[in-house]
Amino acid sequence: MARRPRVHFPGALHHVIARGNQKQNIFLEEKDFKTYLSYFSEYKAKYSFYLYAYALMRNHVHLLVEVEEFPLSRIMQVLQFRYTRYFNKRYRKVGHLFQGRYRAILCDKDQYLLELTRYIHLNPVRAGIVEAPEKYLWTSHLIYLGQGKSPLVDSAFVLRQFGRSRSQARRRYRQFIQEGLTEVHQEKYYKVKDQRYLGEDEFVEGIEGQKKSHEPVYWEIALEEIAWEVMQKMKIPADGLYSMTRDRLGAYGRGVVAYLARKLVGTRVKEIAQYFRREPMTVSLGVRKIENLLQGDRDLSRRVEGMELALKRKGKRKYFITIA
Repeated sequence: MARRPRVHFPGALHHVIARGNQKQNIFLEEKDFKTYLSYFSEYKAKYSFYLYAYALMRNHVHLLVEVEEFPLSRIMQVLQFRYTRYFNKRYRKVGHLFQGRYRAILCDKDQYLLELTRYIHLNPVRAGIVEAPEKYLWTSHLIYLGQGKSPLVDSAFVLRQFGRSRSQARRRYRQFIQEGLTEVHQEKYYKVKDQRYLGEDEFVEGIEGQKKSHEPVYWEIALEEIAWEVMQKMKIPADGLYSMTRDRLGAYGRGVVAYLARKLVGTRVKEIAQYFRREPMTVSLGVRKIENLLQGDRDLSRRVEGMELALKRKGKRKYFITIA
């Protein structure tokens, strides 16, 4: 059966599994694990994705990645090529390190985010390498427990699902992990539909329906217009929005501008970052903060919806097609 083309859209959550060619080890020493993670960190700053969980095993990796404007294929291509070049040079080898095309399962985030995070973090336990997930250094589990820090891992969003305070969230997360220790290999996380989806029929049909009907609608609106609308409606002075100082109101306004630019125009995070003279990662975090606030702040939701309508009236429709 022919391979299906990969599906890409901002916000797509992928469970990525990449294995060594012919089951060979892809990590031989501690430096290899560290090098892979350092490369991954570099590309996260460049391509602005979210990494919720990872597990680096001797002969394969598990990654839980949510993409933005850049498709997963671009991220994985440069990561695997660069690491292969490093590995072959270090160990004087030639040829392919990874087994063909990595596997990427498009997952229903609402249903599977927490389950997949636990599944990935328990991978070393199920493999019989360690008795407890805390004993294995090459997953993101310790970061969730507060025993390490890494800008690579976006643990805050997942932890918020367990509690409002950090201590409560970590306690409940640990309990959630403990409850999964009795589970064996969960084949359900690999039984995908149409070779690439993990979710109920409604989730699959929703994505397929969007693909078959039309691509997302975007609008031709300049960043300056979006920024002006936000300043007017949120009463943010220009010197606060564009200032290089750490002004809280300005940062809040930039987050709203970036959110609207991403949603209405499809503007790349890199372009927004250049416009405000910020780092792409800072802009990405600002967008995520606004997205989280919109889920619980009705007043903010109404104001943002009002700005969306006003901006749409000024702009013209445009369509774009993304093939990953």
